[in-house]
Amino acid sequence: MDETLETAGDAPRVLFVTLGCAKNEVDTDRMRSILERAGFGEADGVADADVVLVNTCSFLASATSESIETTLELAEERAAGARELPIVMCGCVPSRYGDDLPSELPEVAAFVRTDEEDGIAGVMERVLGRVPAAAPNAAGPLRTVQGASAYVKISDGCDRFCSFCAIPYIRGRYASRPADEILEEVEGQLEGGAREIVLIGQDTGIWGSDLEEPRTLADLLNLLAPVAEAHGAWVRVLYLQPEGMTPELVAAIRDNPAVLPYIDIPIQHASGAVLSAMNRTGDAEQLAGVFARLREEIPDMVLRTTGMAGFPGETEDDFELLCDFLEEEEFDYVSVFAYSPEEGTAACRRPDQVPDDVKLERTQRLIDIAENLGFAATAAHVGETVDVIVDGVEDDGDGNAEFVGHAWFQAPDCDGAVHIASGEYAVGDVVPVRLVDSFCYELVGEPLEGGAA
Repeated sequence: MDETLETAGDAPRVLFVTLGCAKNEVDTDRMRSILERAGFGEADGVADADVVLVNTCSFLASATSESIETTLELAEERAAGARELPIVMCGCVPSRYGDDLPSELPEVAAFVRTDEEDGIAGVMERVLGRVPAAAPNAAGPLRTVQGASAYVKISDGCDRFCSFCAIPYIRGRYASRPADEILEEVEGQLEGGAREIVLIGQDTGIWGSDLEEPRTLADLLNLLAPVAEAHGAWVRVLYLQPEGMTPELVAAIRDNPAVLPYIDIPIQHASGAVLSAMNRTGDAEQLAGVFARLREEIPDMVLRTTGMAGFPGETEDDFELLCDFLEEEEFDYVSVFAYSPEEGTAACRRPDQVPDDVKLERTQRLIDIAENLGFAATAAHVGETVDVIVDGVEDDGDGNAEFVGHAWFQAPDCDGAVHIASGEYAVGDVVPVRLVDSFCYELVGEPLEGGAA
């Protein structure tokens, strides 16, 4: 221990602020657990915090701006200045901009890159100038259970180097987590009360290919599915790529009852010319073949994808092809992004950037298509009887409490929710309901007799 550090009588309290995607939520959760094991406590807000941890996102320029703005807003919440409430910035922004940040953000006491986050306890001790007196949770897990769904990161980094994406420069090359480590975490989450395991990574479909003894995502699902089934839980996989949908993976999704037939494949575009410029493969015909095979092999599956508008060089014909493809394939859910020129990427240097007004118009048209598809897909579930995992309680707008959860065809915090107006439930309860109405991406469920599982 650094002899200059004092021992704290009370546990220093950390306020956690997470920006960005579910992968960042996982990273924050791991840092929270590391700090708990080191004897730190968690604050409810700025007023009772000793230090703030901001886990940042830098996937898009807008996300970087939000991360910096949030950090500055936190610095202003104490009238006496930021140094009375030290701020530690973690994650993608420090990884991406590194050495430039100390001079640009003097309000921040320390910067922690993504590959340095396992040392967060030491950083906090140095920033505060003291260490906790005790570590009561020293034997605890390196993840905490937050709600009914648990995100489990099976890999980090990416080797694709899509021309629009900075992730490989932020997160590094693709690295799979060992299967036994993933299994241990999943078992801990299930024993802690999680009812759904969501497997995430930059490119989940190639998990295991880089291990000393190569494995496949199908192997991993076949390993995890019986464990989840024994706990009455679901397994969901996000962020697959078309090339990764091997017959073995399709079979693992189809043949394991605990693995949800929910396929998330972010195609980005359907024009072969645009996909090639993105440093991606395929075209509309090849992609249509992939989805046709999936529909044949996995009946009644749900399909989610992502479309990008305004990539450099995208012509009107390219864009019309994308629109037609999304409508013809009738995706259940579509996320829409406007192309963002990211510093350091190949696409950012292209001279044929699409004008902002054209990009905006195209983005809005994609949003309209996505909503038409999503609203219709949601309404199609009315009349079904499904199990709903309760995620929380909300006010229905009239001062009455209603329970909010999600069904198998809804990824948590992503695809809408099911609202249950009656009953007494706890987070994590599984409630059989009949879906009686829909509005936009939301559904109304009436509980069946028998209550929660």
